[in-house]
Amino acid sequence: MTEIKKVAVLGAGTMGFGIAGVCANAGCQVLLLDLEKSASEKAKEKLVAGRSPVISDETVLERISTGSFDADLQKIKDCDWICEVVVENVEIKRELFKKVEAVRGEGSIISTNTSGIPLRDIYQGMPERLQQDIAVTHFFNPVHIMKLVELVPGEKTRPEVISTLADFLGQTLNKGVVYAKDTVNFIGNRIGCMWMLSGLHIAEESMAKDDLTIESIDALMSEPVGLPATGLYGLVDLIGLDVMFNVGKNLETNLPDNDAGRAYTNFTKSVQTIFDRGQLGRKTGGGFYKLTRHDDGSKTMEVFDLQNDQWRAAEKPMLSEKDSSLESLYGGESANARFVTDIMTMTLSYSAELVPEIADDIVNVDRAMRWGFGWKKGPFELIDQIGADRVMETIASKGLPIPRMLNLLKQSDSTSFYRDEGKEYFGTDGEWHPVA
Repeated sequence: MTEIKKVAVLGAGTMGFGIAGVCANAGCQVLLLDLEKSASEKAKEKLVAGRSPVISDETVLERISTGSFDADLQKIKDCDWICEVVVENVEIKRELFKKVEAVRGEGSIISTNTSGIPLRDIYQGMPERLQQDIAVTHFFNPVHIMKLVELVPGEKTRPEVISTLADFLGQTLNKGVVYAKDTVNFIGNRIGCMWMLSGLHIAEESMAKDDLTIESIDALMSEPVGLPATGLYGLVDLIGLDVMFNVGKNLETNLPDNDAGRAYTNFTKSVQTIFDRGQLGRKTGGGFYKLTRHDDGSKTMEVFDLQNDQWRAAEKPMLSEKDSSLESLYGGESANARFVTDIMTMTLSYSAELVPEIADDIVNVDRAMRWGFGWKKGPFELIDQIGADRVMETIASKGLPIPRMLNLLKQSDSTSFYRDEGKEYFGTDGEWHPVA
């Protein structure tokens, strides 16, 4: 097994310098390269800046050397792990990997941090040696805070590459490693983006039918369901509608023809309108929410009324006792309950259909959503919380097919995906297995 002590990070953007920083913090020697040496030097300076710096001890910076692709790429020959973190463009990545392959040392591991490009499209037609040594290491941003790393092998990747990376990422960098497959958007973004994109559609239907508001939807899509306080619209504001638009187009291109997510790859008409005029979220000063700071130090929050196409003062939603938990909301008759039931049924049903397509087991799926999206429970843990029978009854009542993992669970006469206080999980073979 290769021991990773020296790391090359190719690309000094937000994700790249974050990876460089956490590796340096862990004691590694790091080579940080970009198109220009000045870019990698500025990135190195950012590692100790801000309220939550990647590196708190400035002496750690001594472990990071900088350079440019043209002048310094040959220095990667001494690196154990070469992590590519350049722009999400398959041709740019392929061109860089051709240069990397020409100079890297024998037995070195190489990876791409792509979040959506299939690994097979990157290494297609490349030398056999590269195909055996390559994997995806998909970190989540900000790297020094987010726990999740998705680890994805190619068709010819050596098992030693995956075991070495898993050990380094998990033990040395203290990350939560999940094992994904080379499918569109891997695990976290496949399910998380389905939740967000379908949620935008389902939420607007609820606004029109039941007079729900953005504030009430975000209140429901947070603590009651066990999701982060940003809720749905707040999270999209944080990510940016421009990013979500590109995610939708990538899904539209790469999702299987019969995938349920295809119905939601495009924005609703009203969301498309605000996207077209550049109202993208926090990065543009406002998307669905807008915070205004006044000269006297006070602040006011506004929310965008999608139905009337105008800003209004934000209101604090009042949720009742019945709205306080997923168990009490799911399958209920109130407007709030109908919305939660619709969006969570779609998300949980989708998740239960994707195993073993995107991962070999439910544990990796649940961990991806907890570690990458901040959910308190993953999709299969949520199904157990609600009750698998209740979820299947609701799916059937909506005229949807019972997804494969729920159908397998039903055939086995089991009633939950986990047992023995979470120490065992229900596998795709219909048998019970210990949770590692």
